[in-house]
Amino acid sequence: MYQKPNSRLINQTCIVTGASSGIGKEVAIAMGKDCANVIVNYLDDKETAEEIAHEITSMKYHGTAIAVQADVSKEDQVQAMFKTAKDKYGTVDILVANAGLQQDAAFHEMTLKQWQKVIDVNLTGQFLCAREAVREFLGRGMRPDVSHALGKIIHMSSVHQIIPWAKHANYAASKGAIVMLMESLAQEYGPQKIRVNSIAPGAIKTPINKEAWGTPEALKELNKLIPYNRIGQPSDIGSAAVWLATDESDYITGTTLFVDGGMTCYPGFTVNG
Repeated sequence: MYQKPNSRLINQTCIVTGASSGIGKEVAIAMGKDCANVIVNYLDDKETAEEIAHEITSMKYHGTAIAVQADVSKEDQVQAMFKTAKDKYGTVDILVANAGLQQDAAFHEMTLKQWQKVIDVNLTGQFLCAREAVREFLGRGMRPDVSHALGKIIHMSSVHQIIPWAKHANYAASKGAIVMLMESLAQEYGPQKIRVNSIAPGAIKTPINKEAWGTPEALKELNKLIPYNRIGQPSDIGSAAVWLATDESDYITGTTLFVDGGMTCYPGFTVNG
């Protein structure tokens, strides 16, 4: 049955990087449901990205979507993606810097290539996208008819920005760095009314971590780390991202929103540690 959507993001344009699967997909769809125009960024899965864009456009809400290919670790491709968004929709109001990957190894066996690839995508990619967003916001000026903020940036981090993760040093280091990137941007551009925040998902049911939930036994062990006793769904992150992009959260900047079912409460200490 058709349900009337919210319209908190009507006439705003949102770029979601890494939007062809998992968390990025659900963030893109959630933005569309709240009437944003959406840039569905992808690296190599054009068919799926176009299907997601078509799904958003066909929702009969106010927003539309297009799929745009870009490797977020490449400066020229990020700049081309923003140009495409501006050519299509006039400007960009929201960035969700979501694209990320893992290349896991024991630290003493980790290659420089594995280290560099994760840093390039997970950290440098967020820098390049956020820089283009800030440039667009400052160059365009306020749009008081659509938002109280000049622009909104949402970095996708992880609970591993604070929880160490053996055999994932490159990934954890990239996520830890995002905290300082986000907070520094919030501090620097708050006076210009640019809001910058992060979302730190916990265990979310996505392909990247299927090994952790793919069997009943694995899921049971995983749930021991989650006080709320369920694995998160990508839609949980989508809902949080939309809220951070709306004026409902206008006084929130420089903050990490943990969406983790209580994982960062360290449930291992419930029985005397």
